[in-house]
Amino acid sequence: MKTTNLAAIFLAAFSSLAAADHDIVIYGGTCSAVIAAVQAKKMGRSVIVVSPDKHLGGLSSGGLGFTDTGNKAVIGGLSRDFYHRVWQHYDKDSAWVQQKKSEYGGKGQGTPAVDGENRTMWIFEPHVAEQIFEDYVKEFGLEVVRDEWLDRAKGVKKDGDKITSITTLSGKTYAGKMFIDATYEGDLMAAAGVDYHVGREAQSVYDEKWNGIQVGVLHHRHHFGAVKEPISAYKIPGDPKSGVLPRVSTAPPGEYGAGDKGVQAYCFRACYTNDPGNRVPFPKPEGYDANQYEILLRVLNTGWGEFFEKFDPIPNHKTDTNNHGPFSFDNIGYNHDYPEASYERRREIIAEHRQYQQGLMWFVANDPRVPKKLQAELQTWGLPKDEFTDNGNWSHQLYIREARRMVGAYVMTENELLKKRPTPDSVGMGSYGIDSHNIQRYITPEGNVQNEGDIGISTKGPYEIAYGSLVPKKGQGSNLLVPVAMSASHIAYGSIRMEPVFMILGQSAATAAVLALDAGIPVQDLPYDRLKTQILKDGQILHYHGPKTTRGVDPKTLKGIVLDDTDAKVTGEWHESGAAQTFLGDGYSHDGNAKDGKCSLRFEPKLTKPGKYRLMLASPPNSNRASNALVEVQYADGVKKLKVDLKSPKAGEGLFWIDLGDYECGNDTAITISNEGADGYVVVDGVRWLPVEE
Repeated sequence: MKTTNLAAIFLAAFSSLAAADHDIVIYGGTCSAVIAAVQAKKMGRSVIVVSPDKHLGGLSSGGLGFTDTGNKAVIGGLSRDFYHRVWQHYDKDSAWVQQKKSEYGGKGQGTPAVDGENRTMWIFEPHVAEQIFEDYVKEFGLEVVRDEWLDRAKGVKKDGDKITSITTLSGKTYAGKMFIDATYEGDLMAAAGVDYHVGREAQSVYDEKWNGIQVGVLHHRHHFGAVKEPISAYKIPGDPKSGVLPRVSTAPPGEYGAGDKGVQAYCFRACYTNDPGNRVPFPKPEGYDANQYEILLRVLNTGWGEFFEKFDPIPNHKTDTNNHGPFSFDNIGYNHDYPEASYERRREIIAEHRQYQQGLMWFVANDPRVPKKLQAELQTWGLPKDEFTDNGNWSHQLYIREARRMVGAYVMTENELLKKRPTPDSVGMGSYGIDSHNIQRYITPEGNVQNEGDIGISTKGPYEIAYGSLVPKKGQGSNLLVPVAMSASHIAYGSIRMEPVFMILGQSAATAAVLALDAGIPVQDLPYDRLKTQILKDGQILHYHGPKTTRGVDPKTLKGIVLDDTDAKVTGEWHESGAAQTFLGDGYSHDGNAKDGKCSLRFEPKLTKPGKYRLMLASPPNSNRASNALVEVQYADGVKKLKVDLKSPKAGEGLFWIDLGDYECGNDTAITISNEGADGYVVVDGVRWLPVEE
């Protein structure tokens, strides 16, 4: 008995000695994890990255090479350094293996006027990004352990509200003074007992308009209103007795504005190539079932022709391919249990997503029922031989668009992003539009298929992110920071969740960890002025006072008097979007295909002098637009009513215009567009008064 006790004491002591003790322990292998480690090392602290992944970089090295940036001017610090290193790579002739640099051109590159010597490139191949993360590891001597998975049941040890160590499933223990959870899933945060949320909050929780279930709200082009005719949900169209088609939920979609446990759809940001010398044919996945793609076949048979819309070109004849359309690469509804699932169950979900997405490509490339023109074009594409070489040329990282989200000391909501209220203690900025992909595919009362949850809302310029959104509530984790599964509502996270922002927040989190460690205080008590001084010193952007947007065409650059849709007097419920390839300002307005006659926009310019003007309406085209939008022109001789076809405006000056005619106009001139009697979407980008020279 005495021997057993001595052995136990010895083993306990040995285990304690074996625990690697670091100033900062970072759990995760994402871009945020690497950047946080670099920052901690630059500030003179010992740091270790405990990564469940073998490959570093998360989505940034996993296929998302067509970076979602928003306003690039607010991306600073080490995040900008990463994109500078991308530019340095592609500035070398040796980087262009399958394509000439001159052929690709300057797509995705910053300009000297904006970047100075710190030139950037925002579009890149997956292996290039991974090599840059590995270069950081080598350059800064980062200690990284890979394929080490947190024991989520009993692997987090705490002393009060302070984490003392984490243990992985292999039995290895990593002790530290500060901890950073840089996983997409928030596994360390959850295992440490920190409050978090999964799914959508009801609109009433944070007084938000765009949170909760969005039945009836149709944004972007990722719904079935984007095709020419309804798609029946049943195996025999119109016959419920024949059974429901695969990949359609029979559950009711829920009430508008209510919360649920739904999570926006995941997919792989797949890298494809059409270079014959570097191309591997699309594989037929094990368990392939052509019936899974019956809805896609019906969509294609309506004449829908946008299959290649999001084959975004990256260097060397490759793509970053994302979801587009009502039935695409997003595996809608098959990920809802992922955030809190066991590792085994998560692997099953990832495998099912891979099977679904590879099966979709096999279906389109090989099924004889697919339109021949589309099939012939897709057969020129395949997987690149030189990407993901240890994973069948397929990405090692599923796009976890959201999972758990901490409910921390401060919760970011749409109100901060839309500047309806100020954000305290900025530690970085975001600017990408508020973007949620679809969450469910359901059956309408008419028996047709519809998607729900897709939202695209402009933030109308950059916004600040609060330090309190990176730290738990007091008493829950005094030495923990969470820069990825950070504290935000579902709809706010839809914008914050961009890879450049995760790098920004990773750097700020590491800075806060070091400063709190220096002061011997909880992260919640760190004086903001001290943090702000260091963050600014390291090149982060905390506030922005420049132009509202760099996304669209600036109205001030156009001749005449140009009013954006945001300058209009609004009646009714209009929605914002920025899905078109070109537009004025930061987006445009649409009526949601309401057809209720309640929506109008009235533009009243201040003319410099009366005279003859050519009046024009800006509206990005699409086949789902109204062919008979009502436009009223108020001019010197009265009011003229027009029925305008929004389907096919003419291109000019980087936009799409509809000529409303020439009019004598005084100071009381106005243009009003409404959806009265409309037979499709009424979409308004802006209007123009162009002086007519006689």
